[in-house]
Amino acid sequence: MTEAHRQHVHSANDEQLRHLIHEHLKVFAKFTSANCAVCDALAPPFAKFVDEEPYQTILFLKLNSDENPVAKKLMQDKIAPFFVSYCQGRLLECAALTEEADVRAQLDRLRAFVPVK
Repeated sequence: MTEAHRQHVHSANDEQLRHLIHEHLKVFAKFTSANCAVCDALAPPFAKFVDEEPYQTILFLKLNSDENPVAKKLMQDKIAPFFVSYCQGRLLECAALTEEADVRAQLDRLRAFVPVK
């Protein structure tokens, strides 16, 4: 895959997230926090998933919960990072995850989800 065709993890804020989940069929968002060792450890695998063929139709986002009021509120009871799957603007799944395999499993459930027509 050439750099021109490579998908990227996009940084977003709360307002952009609200728009993007309605503009894209499937969105996978990672909410992080500063000085989070687990966030740092999961950053490389998260970025790798973007390039994998099965996930090419999914928009990948990352949000800094410390800079986003809505994300910060969601993070109050969660351990950073947490991952949120959206389809057709609806939240499908939200989970605090610490292992790459668990992130991939949630991503696979999003990929397999059949949207309402």
